[in-house]
Amino acid sequence: MNKTDLVNNISEKSGLAKKDVEAVLNGVLGEITEALAQGDKVQLIGFGTFETRKRSGRSGRNPQTGTPIEIPESTVPAFKAGNKLKEAVN
Repeated sequence: MNKTDLVNNISEKSGLAKKDVEAVLNGVLGEITEALAQGDKVQLIGFGTFETRKRSGRSGRNPQTGTPIEIPESTVPAFKAGNKLKEAVN
């Protein structure tokens, strides 16, 4: 399912216009992105938690030349599923 499919499904189930659903969805995703960029955690009880994690620096290899390179430390987004979501999937 992609974003367009999600908007269409929500629109059909809620009776709201696709334009309104897309505006709300973009707003939610924007707020989650903004919170993660500031280092905050976003918890949606029953669904899951969006957070950032530090990935430590490490050494790797250039796949074309095989020369060793240093990969710097980085911050990456992460999602941990909540219990209700885990139960729904299983």
